[in-house]
Amino acid sequence: MAMTKHRIGIIGGTGLYGIEGFTHQKWVKVKTPFGAPSDDFLTGRLAGREVVFLPRHGRGHRLLPTELNHRANIWAMKKLGVQWIISVSAVGSLQAKYQPCDIVVIDQFLDRTKQSLNHTFFGRGIVAHVSFAEPLSAELRKIIVAAAHGAKARVHDGGTYVCMEGPAFSTRAESLANHHAGYDVIGMTNLGEAKCAREAEIAYATMAMATDYDCWKEEEHVTLEMVLTNLHRNAATAKAVVAAVIPQIPTEPTWKAHSALKNAFLTDKKLWPAKTKKELAPLLAKYK
Repeated sequence: MAMTKHRIGIIGGTGLYGIEGFTHQKWVKVKTPFGAPSDDFLTGRLAGREVVFLPRHGRGHRLLPTELNHRANIWAMKKLGVQWIISVSAVGSLQAKYQPCDIVVIDQFLDRTKQSLNHTFFGRGIVAHVSFAEPLSAELRKIIVAAAHGAKARVHDGGTYVCMEGPAFSTRAESLANHHAGYDVIGMTNLGEAKCAREAEIAYATMAMATDYDCWKEEEHVTLEMVLTNLHRNAATAKAVVAAVIPQIPTEPTWKAHSALKNAFLTDKKLWPAKTKKELAPLLAKYK
């Protein structure tokens, strides 16, 4: 497979690849050592840059959040030369200031999943621990916030994303606990992406698109109908922001996230199992 260097990845809902100006579109199938990704990858050009789009839940929304293979998705992005990922994700608002259809450019995560082993590439003879104190790319976040302001969207700079498993939405007790703790939004998908992206040395940032108030408000509780209505309303805004972000991203990967593995390895390279090295070749290329 021919690889184009320094591509920009977009992970989001199926409709996002309808961004005006997304040309030279071609669906590409990628096999990974971690199983099948969510779908094929749509490559092409947008705003003068090479981009790779992945429908997170597959075309037609066929995968539950807990069924997402984050390792396969991010490994394939890395294999395709992606150095930056813009994640567009529906979330519930945990605070009144985040209204449905607002964008929250989060800067933190709280893990309420049970999927830790599925959120790392390491193990199987190679131990590595990446820094994750600041889990989102500050540089990419800054560009997204500016682009959202330019698109006249209601945008919030910073916030904590509670990542739960689902597929059921929160109980009212859970929602109230998250609300009173001061957390900002809740979703089911982005933590695994962010962890794998950091290990793959890909700069990753999330556009959290509020669709509802979860159920902490006594007079409201989230329904699928509510989510879908606001998802469609959010789509046009998301497309406009992504199209504005793309040309602002540098052409060379020199941000902090792009060297996340530099001092992360505890296992001596001489002890790295050949099979694991082969599986992780796209990640380990510059550390062999």
